[in-house]
This record gives sequence, C-alpha cells and structure tokens, in this order.
Amino acid sequence: MRNRWLIALAAIGIHISIGSVYAWSVLTRPIMAAMGWSLKETTWTFSLAILFLGLSAGLLGSFAEKIGPKKSGLLSTLFFGIGMLGTAYALEQSSLTLLYIFYGVIGGVGLGVGYITPVSTLVKYFPRNRGFATGLAIMGFGFAALIAGPLMQYLTAAYSLVQTFQILGVAYIIIMTLSSLYLKPPTTATAATTTANTTDANNAEKAQTNVATRPANALFNRGMTAHEAMRTWQFSALWWIFFINITCGIGLLAVASPMAQEIVGMNATEAASMVGIIGLLNGLGRIGWSTISDYIGRPFTYMLFFLIEILAFFALGHTSNSFFFQFLVFAIITCYGGGFACMPAYLSDLFGTKALSAIHGRVLGL
Repeated sequence: MRNRWLIALAAIGIHISIGSVYAWSVLTRPIMAAMGWSLKETTWTFSLAILFLGLSAGLLGSFAEKIGPKKSGLLSTLFFGIGMLGTAYALEQSSLTLLYIFYGVIGGVGLGVGYITPVSTLVKYFPRNRGFATGLAIMGFGFAALIAGPLMQYLTAAYSLVQTFQILGVAYIIIMTLSSLYLKPPTTATAATTTANTTDANNAEKAQTNVATRPANALFNRGMTAHEAMRTWQFSALWWIFFINITCGIGLLAVASPMAQEIVGMNATEAASMVGIIGLLNGLGRIGWSTISDYIGRPFTYMLFFLIEILAFFALGHTSNSFFFQFLVFAIITCYGGGFACMPAYLSDLFGTKALSAIHGRVLGL
C-alpha cells in the first residue's frame, strides 16, 4: 500500500522536472547571443513545446490511463530526457531545426504525458479534497521556474549552454524515474479507507458545497468516459474557460525576461529573479487557488480569475514602473497557475474520476 503523501511527492517530482519549460525565457538571450538567432526563432521553441504538450496530452490521455501511472511516467521520462539531451546536441550543432525537434516536439510530448500522469492518481487518494489534491500535483509544474530559472542562469555562466542541458537532462531523468516508479493507483480498499478517514464534519460540509457544483445525473455516479464527457455542453464550456485563462498567462511566460528588460529597464539578473518569483507565485497560485476552490466552488473561482486578469492586463498596457509592472505580471500568473490546477478538480466534479486523465488530456489538447 502506497503512502498518499509520498504519492504526492512523486507527483511533484515529475512536475517540477518538466515544469522547467517555464524558465525558458531565462535562456532566450544567451541562446540568441550564442547562435545568432532572432527572438522570434528562439521563442518559437517554447511555443512548440507547449503546443505538443497539449497535443500529446489530448491524444495520449486514454493511453496513459490504460497503461497506468508508473509506465506513463516512465514514458514521459524517456521523451523528456531525450528532448533535453537532444537539445544539447542541437545547440552543439547550431541547428535550429534540431532544437525544434528535440525540445519542441520530443520534449513537448514528454511534457504532455508527464503533466497528466499523476493527476488522476492523486485525486483518488484525496477524494474529499480534490482541489487541494490537483493543486498539489500541479504545484510542482509552477514552482519549477523558481528553481530552474536561477539554476539555468548559474549553469550557463559557469559552463556552457550545451553542458547546461546535459546536466539538467541527467538530473531530470533521475528524478522522474524515481518518482514514476513509486506511482500506483489506490486499491479499492485503500480508497475506501482514505475516504472514511477524511470524512469528518468539516469535510462533509465541504463535500456538500462541491456537490452543489456537480450535475445530478446517473453518469456522474459511475463516472463518464472521455467520449461521454465530450458530448456534454459542460465540457465545451470548460474548454473555453480553460483556453481563455491560459491564453492570458502563456504569452507572458515566453517573453517575461526580455520584456522586463526592454520595457521597464531591468537588468538580466533582476529579470532572472523575476522569472524565479513567477515560478514561486505560479506554484503558490496552483495550490492556493485550488484549495480555495474546495470552499467557494470552482465556478466562482474562475469568475475571480477573469476579473483579476481583465483589470491587470488593462493596467499592464499603461505602466512603465518596474514595481507595478511586476505586481501585475505576478497577479496574472497566480490566476494562470490557479486555472491549471483547478481544472482537473472541476472535471472530476462534473464527470467523475473514472477517466480523468483522458478527459483532462482532451481539455489540454483540443
């Protein structure tokens, strides 16, 4: 029998490794300087990685559910590890095409499979606190930039771009392999015990609140398949909500460091520190907002996201003050991270946990 807190630690291990993609902007200028590529050519690598994250999550969600979290975690490790080490080779050869293939395509597939792998497993260990569970699993993805940003800057200065990706690639392969080997879904008996142990008076009250956000139908009671879920209007509505929310944040992540340097005059070190704080708040936003959503409900949480983002983006276009600029970016990023973390819980509220990885993958990939 697995310890559910160690399962959570394993989930964080996978996500904190693949989440290093969020620190890409720290490497943008060094790569441009070393390779002579333009900003557009360099940032397109990040865009490809995010694109293939979504595509692989959508196409391979059912497959990952079928083979189980351990094997899908190891599959993610294989693709992401090849992507990182292949990126080192691409930079050594000064090949933009190879960079796109290894980091964008192959690494992106590793991102997608690794992203959905631990989520449905962890939710089953925390049946009464789904928002907290999904936030815990996805928190590492947001926190990764806090570690990877300064680390990448240090390694690039101390060694070279090629060695940086080699060192990080080996480290991530080790962390992800160990994490994947521990992942295992709970047995029926374990799940029943976990549910019984967590159903006290407070949890019962929270469970009642969550039930109010779920449609009362027989399909929910047994859990929908991905095909059944996709035929509902709720799935379509959630896809649009998710799309709008991540669009608000994803553009900032790709150019956060160069934008801070060019618009408000921050130096490279200050910009790298800002990227690290973005990672911190991205992670805190995921665990914080998803836990809050257990109490106030997922619908109201997303309403708050949109209100904050509308106001912040409006103000962002009218400021050149460094402190206010960072404050607005950080506010948007917390909502961005929170939107990612709350979505699996929202999906499990509506469609059950029977095929959560597959349904979650469809939302990410369509």
